[in-house]
Amino acid sequence: MTRYANSALEAVLGIQSGQNIWVHSMAATPWKLLEALAEHSLNHKDIALYQLHLEHAECLTDAINGGHLLPRAYFASHYNRALIQEGIADYIPISLSEIPRLFRTGQQPINVALIQVAPPDKHGICSLGISVEATRAACEIADVVIAHINPLMPRTYGDAFIKLDQIDIAYEEAVPMTEHIPAPLSETNRLIGEKVASLIGDGDCLQMGIGEIPDATLACLGDRKHLGIHTEMFSDGVIELCRTGVIDNAKKRKHAGKLVTGFVIGSQRLYDFVDDNPEIAFLDIEYINNVRVICRNPNMVSINSALQVDLSGQVCADSLGTHIYSGVGGQFDFVLGSSLSENGRSILAFPSTAGGGKYSRIVPVLALGSGVVTPRGNVHYIVTEFGIACLKGKSLRARAKALIEIAHPDFREELSAQAYEYWKLTF
Repeated sequence: MTRYANSALEAVLGIQSGQNIWVHSMAATPWKLLEALAEHSLNHKDIALYQLHLEHAECLTDAINGGHLLPRAYFASHYNRALIQEGIADYIPISLSEIPRLFRTGQQPINVALIQVAPPDKHGICSLGISVEATRAACEIADVVIAHINPLMPRTYGDAFIKLDQIDIAYEEAVPMTEHIPAPLSETNRLIGEKVASLIGDGDCLQMGIGEIPDATLACLGDRKHLGIHTEMFSDGVIELCRTGVIDNAKKRKHAGKLVTGFVIGSQRLYDFVDDNPEIAFLDIEYINNVRVICRNPNMVSINSALQVDLSGQVCADSLGTHIYSGVGGQFDFVLGSSLSENGRSILAFPSTAGGGKYSRIVPVLALGSGVVTPRGNVHYIVTEFGIACLKGKSLRARAKALIEIAHPDFREELSAQAYEYWKLTF
């Protein structure tokens, strides 16, 4: 039976030294419980926090620096990038689809799951709301589930349901959801979006992430018909296409008529859109990102980004050299799944430069220590503001030539010289 706590601090008082904690992630981060845990943990040591991206996690700094909390990140974000580099926090490179399996097989025990949910309905069922990801699996195997019941959390369908009696300790408070307001599109990303959109046709099923490039791409698809969505996450860019009927999911073989996702991050407008919307299924990420599931939909198109791509086509997406920046995520799951789909395509799109134009993202070789998230043998399309390079089935010489042609003009001569120096490639 669920015990209700009078405060967030009272809710976490049972957490002890040496325990493994899973934290509900993304915009559903139960940051009120995290604040309480940061205070409570000062009397304990070595409490391991397993998580994806967390919001409002700056409250953990003192507890982490004192060795009370030990972050174990499957995905790095602003609060822990420096901590990982300094050896205070740790990073676990693994595809997003495999994390729930770690929990369910017992490879990664979880003592406590900290979650944020919508209030129970008349049947006593709560909802994980805007983020299911690996949290459903964590709740299944955790010894104790502690929930912040938030009346402002959207109620979503699919695998998001959790019975109130599966929650051991609950704390209730109305707290506004964390928003990420879409930024105005830059000219560079508008150009990239146009080029990505040129590779998308009627009836395609899309996977995309958050940010300007997915939004710019979606903004160019208003004249398409019968688009579908099967993705690990989406943001505000899909709302208008759903309302105008461009996205109707009618051509999907898996979950026809349903928009399938694992979590959402965006504005309150997005949260209102998914709230109590039976056409949107929030599903377990082990299922969503399963390659065998992804490829069942024909015309699957994955749209992802990269930090660096070398002239052979190797894709670095989780680190800047040895500096961990994000995580493996679901990129390779969808690259491989879309390549096995009937008429499927994978697209990696990014601005040609970084650092205000100081650095080329297309490089002769990846920086020392870079993580290869997508191997060169699986890359299909690379897109920058300067064009589209199709690498599928191409030789090293053809790949290098195609990538140099879409690099920033300021770097093309240098890249050509380096291609000759390293591999005696001439064009």
